[in-house]
Amino acid sequence: MKKNKTIVFTGGGTAGHVVVNLALIPEFIKDGWDVHYIGSHAGIEKDLITPLEKVTYHSISTGKLRRYFDKENFKDPFRVLKGTWQSLRLLRKIKPNVIFSKGGFVAVPVVTAAKLKGIPAYVHESDYTPGLANKLAFPFAKKVLATFPETMKFLPEKKAEWIGAIIREELFQGKKEKGLQICDFVSGKPVILIMGGSTGSQKLNDIIRDNLDQLLKNFQIIHICGKGKVDETIKKFGYIQFEYVKDELKDLLAATDLVVSRAGSNSIYEFLALHKPMLLIPLSKQASRGDQILNANSFKKQGFASVIEEEQLTEESFLNELTNLWDEKDTIIDKMQEYKSDKTKEKVIEMLKHLN
Repeated sequence: MKKNKTIVFTGGGTAGHVVVNLALIPEFIKDGWDVHYIGSHAGIEKDLITPLEKVTYHSISTGKLRRYFDKENFKDPFRVLKGTWQSLRLLRKIKPNVIFSKGGFVAVPVVTAAKLKGIPAYVHESDYTPGLANKLAFPFAKKVLATFPETMKFLPEKKAEWIGAIIREELFQGKKEKGLQICDFVSGKPVILIMGGSTGSQKLNDIIRDNLDQLLKNFQIIHICGKGKVDETIKKFGYIQFEYVKDELKDLLAATDLVVSRAGSNSIYEFLALHKPMLLIPLSKQASRGDQILNANSFKKQGFASVIEEEQLTEESFLNELTNLWDEKDTIIDKMQEYKSDKTKEKVIEMLKHLN
């Protein structure tokens, strides 16, 4: 009798809660697994997952963490309860061997239901410190996997395991020539890739555009602005804007010499794996729980990145740090080449596939 091989992935709310799942899903499809994804009705995870072949997407009700007063906060516990009931029904129907959760509030009902159904759930924590959604999920998880070694002290000791970063394989397959062609750039002039996160950073966008003429003297610029933040009035050779990129990202990164980015864990570990020196501008504590600041400072300490906290971000500080980063790029790349990922993705896949 053929052994059942079914896995459920979950996670969403931001692209960072999906990209690790995107790295793992193809490996399970290739090995003949039945792959399902449980996400929200209208989150970014739905946009990223539904185009995938051989992945069945299921929507559930979910809550949301708001760092401000809103009447919707009183409704969220009921949404989570509804999502847990929906997850129980789905898991009863799907009968998965294992669940892999990347976090975000949509994952909490799924991991809770997995515990009630006796299905092993693995929770992955990318950031230096765990977020609230993952903290809520930890008691129901079989194992908690960490990207940063420093994260281990914040995790339940008996369940925690440090594994490192899970990197999407396709990012290593980019072609520099294709990336330059997509942007209509010339070879021989360095390229900066600007990434403000999946929603973009208006402050960073403004600094780039206000200093565009000066930047274009020495660099070509790929500017990923965020949804609705492209400025159609700017038409300059050597400067291209995107709201968001997916399939083209591997080629754009291959053409990139320096990265300016927020400090989401998945992204910065991808830049590290690709040996791209980075200037990190983490989300402030006013806009987040401060996890990106810790991520960025960890990379700065290891010599992989320069950092400007958002409160100190000015035209002068930005241009100075960018100049310094370019001057130190060879030293940074040398340090990046010493970093060993130690086949993290393969370890996780082996872990998930051999539970039975």
